[in-house]
Amino acid sequence: MVLLNPKHLTKPYADERSSEVMRKTVEFFESKGKNRLKHDYHAQEWYGDFLAFVERERIFSTLCTPAGFGAADSRWDTWRICEFAEILGFYGLQYWYTWQVSVLGLGPIWMSENEGLKQRTAKLLEEGGIFAFGLSEKEHGADIYSTDMILTPGEQPGQYRANGRKYYIGNGNKAAIVSTFGKFAGVKGKDDYVFFAVDPKHESYELVKNVVASQNYVSEYALNDYPITEDDILAVGEDAWNNALNTVNVGKFNLGWASIGMCTHALYEAIHHAANRRLYGMAVTDMDHVRRMFLDAHARLSAMKLFALRAADYMRAATPDDRRYLLYNPMVKMKVTTQGEDVINLMWDAIAAKGFEKDMYFEQAAVDIRALPKLEGTVHVNIALIVKFMPNYFFNPEERDIVARRDDPVNDDFLFDQGATRGLGAIRFHDYRKTLAEWDLPNVVRFSEQVEVFREMLETAPPGDKQANDVDFLLSCGEIFALVVYAQLILENARIYEIDAGLVDQIFDVLIRDLSRHAVELHGKQASNATQMEFALRMVRKPVADAKRDDRIWNECVLPLKDAYAMNP
Repeated sequence: MVLLNPKHLTKPYADERSSEVMRKTVEFFESKGKNRLKHDYHAQEWYGDFLAFVERERIFSTLCTPAGFGAADSRWDTWRICEFAEILGFYGLQYWYTWQVSVLGLGPIWMSENEGLKQRTAKLLEEGGIFAFGLSEKEHGADIYSTDMILTPGEQPGQYRANGRKYYIGNGNKAAIVSTFGKFAGVKGKDDYVFFAVDPKHESYELVKNVVASQNYVSEYALNDYPITEDDILAVGEDAWNNALNTVNVGKFNLGWASIGMCTHALYEAIHHAANRRLYGMAVTDMDHVRRMFLDAHARLSAMKLFALRAADYMRAATPDDRRYLLYNPMVKMKVTTQGEDVINLMWDAIAAKGFEKDMYFEQAAVDIRALPKLEGTVHVNIALIVKFMPNYFFNPEERDIVARRDDPVNDDFLFDQGATRGLGAIRFHDYRKTLAEWDLPNVVRFSEQVEVFREMLETAPPGDKQANDVDFLLSCGEIFALVVYAQLILENARIYEIDAGLVDQIFDVLIRDLSRHAVELHGKQASNATQMEFALRMVRKPVADAKRDDRIWNECVLPLKDAYAMNP
């Protein structure tokens, strides 16, 4: 598997339109050039040129209109969406962001039964419209139990007035439709939830301010007696609740791909600088510690992409009877984005002050990479979610067919018909031990030994009642659990993409060190008992060193990147 090189797009597609979307998107940015890209970034200039390109080339319409509502080439196809998100991240988080919040804004619309609004939305996408997702509020964040956006009955049946504020809403300045979450006044329980569509051009829509200093417009907006009719209602009651959470399921997956794109561009820049800079009579990349930094950064980035691609297969293969994606999806959001921070940190240590220079893409990536673990639910929120799957994952596996690589050009219907959000603890998974056992590589074997110690701890010294309510303690367990899931899907995809065994072993060199670090943290938690502390120390392992493997991966995979790509000036 090769990392994305926009000047050598190699991902195969079954249809020409998908290839055309990626090619034209790259051409837009390369024609714009790095100097203008950086100027606009520092000037915090609204990306009107990009949105004009999107309209002209029907980009969002093609990618974000489910089959049956738009042109023949339109469909919601996660396979091609992954590369598009990666390309946008490669050139700048700001361009990815306006698309990402459009995805979120579209979710409640495509999940609704309001056919009129769906047809209207398809037309707006064809005209180049962008969208917004009005969920969070200044006082409550994303705590949708506590929303203060209220719909009160109007003078006639089916008429309402909406009042309230929303906060941290991307595209709130230019969106064609803002999908807004609220409650009906005077209704109790989950029956009071409602999703409805508003038009930012309406006089009762007040655009309060941009709450950030960037190219993005992350708005606070207020609805002041905004008139709502049944034609504007997207969903009510439990359907509205489910649509809110299921929309996030669709959207937060994209954060991992933004991280992958940003890290890839930064890697090209960083290794070019380091390999072509001489200090103390040698290239910077000849220094042992610098070479280790780049080897680790490359291994981590390769792992990020392998995992995210495999998670996409499970999203596309999902059915009401196979909801494994609900574990893998938050893992892309949480694990891939935090790994992105690690990749940037490693390279920044290697290139030092160069990473601050205003003409480098790296300078903006080093800042913006921090945002992704903190959006669409923090890392801690997503770890708290995935630990619900831990008992069944370790102790109640089931036989399932291996999900194939899902690059077929079909609409992902299930993503907009996910159903109820409950029952996560009942979801069952295929046996991770079988996947690990298929690889006779030194570091995969050693990692497997660590995992079995963790499994033994869960079986013989599981969290007690008090520990189960100690989020800080559970987070340490969750980090180790996440590494096991991460490793399983990486190995599955390494087979599919025929990844070099040396690179796989090097990835697991990194994972062994990560698991050891989390085990030490678990040992140091105030809540851990003596038995659990003993298990934690037993998990600590040193990777199996292989100098020949390192030399080969360095010379064949990493160092050749030094002159592989440079953005047009």
